Amino acid sequence: MSTATEPITLNVPPLDRSRHAAPQVFEHLRELIIGVRLVPGTVLQRAELAAQYGLSQTPIRDALIKLGEEGLVDIFPQHATVVSAINVTQARQAHFLRRSIELEIVHTLARRTEGALVSRLRDSIEVQRVLAGRENYAEFVLADQAFHRQMYEAAQVPELWAMVRRQSGNLDRLRNLHVPLPGKTKRVLRDHAVLVDAIAAGDAEAAQAALREHLSGTLTHLEEIRQRFPHYLKD
Repeated sequence: MSTATEPITLNVPPLDRSRHAAPQVFEHLRELIIGVRLVPGTVLQRAELAAQYGLSQTPIRDALIKLGEEGLVDIFPQHATVVSAINVTQARQAHFLRRSIELEIVHTLARRTEGALVSRLRDSIEVQRVLAGRENYAEFVLADQAFHRQMYEAAQVPELWAMVRRQSGNLDRLRNLHVPLPGKTKRVLRDHAVLVDAIAAGDAEAAQAALREHLSGTLTHLEEIRQRFPHYLKD
């Protein structure tokens, strides 16, 4: 993780010249912030970023504005842009949104049980299990997201997945702080297995109960996260 006082050196991926630059800069910086590799308080200088991305300051400015709209940076005009503290209120609202949508999704999937989907979800759990065993937490989180995305797609509401992701930056940052803590990956794997078993059995109520239990994890441990990372969070 980068600290707020260290000079920022980014491992900038090659930009796709067939696409606009600003969205690519936004996506890369968002990934670094959500993965807590750019920590709260880190100053993002336009000129410094422009030099590292090999761009003018205009696409950098546009990318930072979009990050500000998602609550991931604080922009002080004519002064600086700073990676924001994790907004717990926004994280709670994102959690409420995600839980509301996914309760309907798992209910729908359980009522029309599809063997192929169940097999894909179980295969996804095995991928997560391997990554957890390797303590590859960054890839574990991505595999966890892929597991949930499959359910949105199976329920034929993929646009809702994109909407939830846009609203979940602060919640995702909390999860990335939480996943490496003892016992978290085991709980995720257990919860996913219980959820898939309920869908396979066609038990919509059990699937919803499993989903509620699963999504309660990170916010239930909020105080533990706050104690370990006291300067990263704000209410």
